[in-house]
Parts: sequence; structure tokens; C-alpha cells
Amino acid sequence: MIISTESLSEEAAYKLLIGSILPRPIAWVSTISPQGIANIAPISFFTAVGRRPPMISISLQPRADGVSLKDTFTNIRDTGEFVVNMATVPNSDAVHRSAYEFAPEEDEFDLLGLEKAECEAISVPRVATAPIAYECKVNRIIPVSETENVVWGTIVRFHVRDDLYLERGRIDTAALSPIGRLAAEYTYVENAFTTPLPEEILASVNGTRMRRIDGLDTNFSPIDTPLWSPSGSTKPSE
Repeated sequence: MIISTESLSEEAAYKLLIGSILPRPIAWVSTISPQGIANIAPISFFTAVGRRPPMISISLQPRADGVSLKDTFTNIRDTGEFVVNMATVPNSDAVHRSAYEFAPEEDEFDLLGLEKAECEAISVPRVATAPIAYECKVNRIIPVSETENVVWGTIVRFHVRDDLYLERGRIDTAALSPIGRLAAEYTYVENAFTTPLPEEILASVNGTRMRRIDGLDTNFSPIDTPLWSPSGSTKPSE
């Protein structure tokens, strides 16, 4: 299958991107409005940009209406600050529910029952239970279209839970249980390997489907349900 992008709709392009860039790490981004209202949302168009200074990028699409800017972006634009909290299995349901499109005047930490922790260099709260968090200040905002923007953030403080910070500055990645995105679903990292793998291991995994841990059919996808939105926002299940 060869797909030309010349006449591809935004929704169709989005499906191809999220279904083929796997797994996508989740930046669980907390922000605060100029009025002091806290917001939090998962952003899976997220990666590292540089080391000196340490810098990350997040890309933000519009809300489900395809026109309105997300509160995460407007808060970042208006205050110049944000926090990236690590998304892990223990917080996975809160991560998912934080993608709902709440009203701008609602404090999403309170709505989701998340405990706030203070940052040191910025005014934005971080998630107290997140094992790792980055305090970020905006480096630049790159418009992609009228409603899509890329934000580069300079990390001014790392918060790493004490038991995860090992000798020589290494993080104990095996103790984190981080989650990522697979199209509209989630995955968690539960194994590690170095190469080359033995031929019998390669043969045992080649062509196999992913193992589901939620009890749903192996062919299930939220994209096929009314709960999915091409904005990346989610809706409460009935």
C-alpha cells in the first residue's frame, strides 16, 4: 500500500502517524493559566531536542472541534512555563482521563484527584506521584498551521524520585513501568534487551500479535468507537 499525502485529510494523516510511530512516549503536561487555574493533559507528540541545554519538544493539535486551541497550548503561550510529568502504569487512568476536554475555568488536578507538588523555578504545579518531572521554560514556539504548534521547552529542573537516581547519574529505568501510546491505545514497557538476540528468540516473536492485558479482543481499537477523537482528546465512557 502506497498512500499519497497530497489529498490526505487531517484525520487520515493523524491515523497513519499514530498507528506507525510506535510506541510514542507521553508527556503528561501540567500548565497554569494567567488566572492561576491548573491544567493537565497527555501529549504524545513528544521527544528530546538537545542536551546543552537539555531541551524537549511537544506538538499540540487543536481541540476536537478542529478550530479551538487547547488550554495546554494557550497556557504555555501566555505564561512561558510548563511541566512534563512522566506517565506510568499507576497513573495510567488519570493520564487517560486528563485528555478529556474540560472547561478552561476548571482545575483539572482537583477534578482528577491529583495531588499537586510545587516546582522550584516555575509557578506551574507538578504531579506529586509522578516519579520524574521536568520544569520547563519556553524556548520557542513554532507554528505548523493556524491551529497546530510545536513548543520547545528548556528544562530548568529535573525532579527524580530518590530511589530511581543511581550512581553516575543513571536512572533505574527497570523500576519505572512507563507507558506509551500505540495509535489510540496504551502500552507499558515490561522488558528490555540488547542485541543481537538469539535466533530462537527472534523466531518466537516474529509475526506474533501484541498480548493484551485488558481482556479485550486482540483486534479491538478505540479508533473504531465513538469515544475516539482525531484531536487526541478522549471522552468519558458511558
